[in-house]
Amino acid sequence: MYYVNREQIGVRLEAMPDIAQALNTLADSWQGSLIEGMAQERALHLAIEIITDVGSYLIDGFIMRDASSYEDIIEITGEEGVFPNELKQTFIELVQLRKPLVQDYFTWQRAELYPQIRELSEQLLLFKASVEQYIERELNF
Repeated sequence: MYYVNREQIGVRLEAMPDIAQALNTLADSWQGSLIEGMAQERALHLAIEIITDVGSYLIDGFIMRDASSYEDIIEITGEEGVFPNELKQTFIELVQLRKPLVQDYFTWQRAELYPQIRELSEQLLLFKASVEQYIERELNF
């Protein structure tokens, strides 16, 4: 029997629609202002943290192989069918932004809109739905 912390996964996934909406709003009205740049940074950072936190909970709960990096969390959960395979590369690229956002923030180009922002907002909602379906499928098997 698996122990999957559904409560903590759910709390994190519930933030995904707000992040997707923020990314869409930024994309629709982008002017490259400081506030927009910082809002974009925060939304991207939150998306990364949610994906990796949820991935870690799933890896622990379903006793998947141990992850050695953020990219590995995506690889493992992707291989296990947590989300559609076509999202794997997008999420790997997203988690690779963590270091620039968190550690190298002083070189981040705040005036530039993240190129895949519109697609990312849709993919984050798909991630949420996919994780919820995966948990239901695996726990009710």
